Amino acid sequence: MPSPFTPFALHHLKLANRIVMSGMTRSRASGPDALASDLMATYYAQRAAAGLIITEGTQPSAIGQGHPNTPGLHSTAQVKAWRKVTDAVHAEGGVIFAQLMHAGRLSDPDLLPEGTSPVGPSAVPASGEMYTPAGPKPYVTPREMTEGDIAETISDFARAARNAMQAGFDGVEVHGAFGYLLSQFLSSNANWRTDKWGGSIEGRTRLTIEVVTAVAREIGADRVGLRISPATVLNDVVEEDVKELYEHLVRGIDALGLAYLHIAELPGQRALTKTLREQWSGALLLNPGTAPEPTGPAELTLIEDGTADMISYGALFLANPDLPRRLRAGGPFNTPDPAKFYGGDHTGYTDYPRLETTGSTDGG
Repeated sequence: MPSPFTPFALHHLKLANRIVMSGMTRSRASGPDALASDLMATYYAQRAAAGLIITEGTQPSAIGQGHPNTPGLHSTAQVKAWRKVTDAVHAEGGVIFAQLMHAGRLSDPDLLPEGTSPVGPSAVPASGEMYTPAGPKPYVTPREMTEGDIAETISDFARAARNAMQAGFDGVEVHGAFGYLLSQFLSSNANWRTDKWGGSIEGRTRLTIEVVTAVAREIGADRVGLRISPATVLNDVVEEDVKELYEHLVRGIDALGLAYLHIAELPGQRALTKTLREQWSGALLLNPGTAPEPTGPAELTLIEDGTADMISYGALFLANPDLPRRLRAGGPFNTPDPAKFYGGDHTGYTDYPRLETTGSTDGG
């Protein structure tokens, strides 16, 4: 029976344990060039006890930005800034992957270079509002991507992956979940295309498969993970034929030899997770469907029973920089402060105490 706290071989990487810090948007990048900051280096280094750290969503191109103050990996300055983060994590013995995330239609002209607008598979806006530098605004109608746009986007992901290697990352995770660009192509209500990039299951999965293939070719498949969220409805996407859709997607990437597949599971979707687990021949990283409660100690049994090889933690890792130690001890756990999740200074970011500096009343 595997233990969550023993080392795990992820291809050429030796992880200290099977507890992973999930990618979480924190909106603390610096300046108009979206640079990783010194504060971000401190934040990630504090959490280097994770078997694997996955960074916040990082745009592979300027047009891929979807939130204020999120970092990029598409310029020389951004590569140099991220090196401070990777060096800090490695100095603490950690392993860190950059999560590459293109927001697609979940963006606004206020966040993008002058004269550009958000893009998507079809000219269909998402419902609801987003936060912009000018305040909350309804989502705009995206520009439908041309064949040229799609080819450029695939190249952008590959180039950003190469930049991640130059910045000292151990690998990258391609974000194909939660209604962002690749997820929009998987969706039947955001993707109305009738060409080879839409319509059928083969068409809707094509972009994700081609992006992952291009990234793997660029930096080596053993340095690449893919994150998916089967049956998600987040950010106004609808997925039809979910089981068949994701079985086809997994078949399309399984032979590549990726580092891992990361499933962000929705509550009630465990049967699908197990189906994909059986189909997937590589390492499986699972973010269990525990909403509205955060993933906690009880989910470690999913490693012991073979449901997953690794478990990723979001909010609990955000508030507990020494989470593996706390999980082994059964707590106590600091309570995350949602008011400090996005933007701001060090408060609610790098000031959560470690277990050795707290008493029995720590957290909730």
